[in-house]
Amino acid sequence: MRAVTLMALLSLLISLPASAQLVDHTVTVNDKFRERIDIGISTNEIAISSDFSGADITVFGAIDGADELLLSTFAYDVVVALEGPRQSTTVRRKERVAGIWINRHSIRFEPIPASYSMSSTRPLADITNLMELGSRDIGINNIRLVPTGGFGDGSRLSDFRDALRRIKQTSGLYQRAPTGVQFISKALFRASVRLPANIPVGAHKVRAVLYKNNEFVMEKVIPLRVVKTGLEQFIYTMAHSYSLAYGIFAVLLATLTGWLGSVIFRKD
Repeated sequence: MRAVTLMALLSLLISLPASAQLVDHTVTVNDKFRERIDIGISTNEIAISSDFSGADITVFGAIDGADELLLSTFAYDVVVALEGPRQSTTVRRKERVAGIWINRHSIRFEPIPASYSMSSTRPLADITNLMELGSRDIGINNIRLVPTGGFGDGSRLSDFRDALRRIKQTSGLYQRAPTGVQFISKALFRASVRLPANIPVGAHKVRAVLYKNNEFVMEKVIPLRVVKTGLEQFIYTMAHSYSLAYGIFAVLLATLTGWLGSVIFRKD
């Protein structure tokens, strides 16, 4: 009964009307295998308000054509990741010069996910090899960090890469749950991925990757949009789309506020 209910829920998520259905799916398949994976979430848009403190979203999925014997022996593994919009990132290193801390060195990296939250059935090292994970940017340590422009002799490159990963993890933007994907009934699974409080707005994507006996089977990607609401959305839109008008308005508002303050608190 539970399996039927979960299958019905997944079917409902996949067959939502156009206004709520996730579109622009991206699929990569290994033709060597017949198994296929499908995933669904209840909404394709997350609204962020001023009191947003983070949340978990649940991804439901199913493996079509799975071998029951292999399922019972845990031969299938699933990795689910929520990736934020890709952004270029610059890492700077401060050094003390004449008693003053200044930015002495910096390296700019090609666009990487602004946020990354990953769950899997097992630790990645038990799912497949490092080369396979790196080729698909699966896992925090396997996201390719490619420098752009000049970066000296490259002796500091490893330190800057480690620093970038550390900064992302410390800020909560990069997270992982090595056992966050659970099979709940035969070929049905459920995964929980974290939305941090400081999640960037824009076009995100939910990736689900299926492995069978350590070999890649299929990857499916569905979009997820994160937007601000209310006054925050108005300010964000003005600042990014009408930056000149926003700047002039901010200066005028600051001037008016200062003048009113001087009038109200003036001592005669």
